[in-house]
Amino acid sequence: MLKLAQRYFLSLGTVVLFCFLAGQAWAADSYSIDEAHSSFGFTVKHLMVSTVRGEFTDYSGTIQFDPQNLADSKIDVTIQAASIDTRVANRDSHLRSVDFFEVEKFPTITFQSTKISEAGGKYEMVGDLTIHGVTKTVTIPASISGPVTSPMGDQVIGLSAEFILNRQDYGVKWNKAMDNGGVVVDDMVNVIVNIEAHKK
Repeated sequence: MLKLAQRYFLSLGTVVLFCFLAGQAWAADSYSIDEAHSSFGFTVKHLMVSTVRGEFTDYSGTIQFDPQNLADSKIDVTIQAASIDTRVANRDSHLRSVDFFEVEKFPTITFQSTKISEAGGKYEMVGDLTIHGVTKTVTIPASISGPVTSPMGDQVIGLSAEFILNRQDYGVKWNKAMDNGGVVVDDMVNVIVNIEAHKK
């Protein structure tokens, strides 16, 4: 009876160890966004004739990525809205105000993926994008490259994405009509994301 019990617990321990090791093998690698080599930028039409460029300079996030198991892959990004920078101080102050991002009330912009899929080497990230306190489900096409090994020995991946959103959908509504037609600021904003992330 004692030997039978010993064999039972030995078998049980083997199963537990196998499951643990299998879970480790199947777990997606986790990467942290490197602010020094990443950017969250945008462009928008001004006066219907020119293009203004800007970016957010304060952000953080993680990417869990396993190309063999995308169900276990996800991205989570938080941007500090007050870090908006269009290289014009007065304009940046206006963008931080209640007319646009209202950063004192809504200090962050976030994206949390709910699904990542791949077809023909191209990825799509479906997730919840929150701007100005409004959350919408979006689908973002993306390219993911790597991993590669840096000269410092880090495992590094890259992610780039470009998509268009309507700022009115997020309650960022300020505008002014022009006498000859059109508006001062276009509703459609082109978002350009380039991320370098290092394995934790």
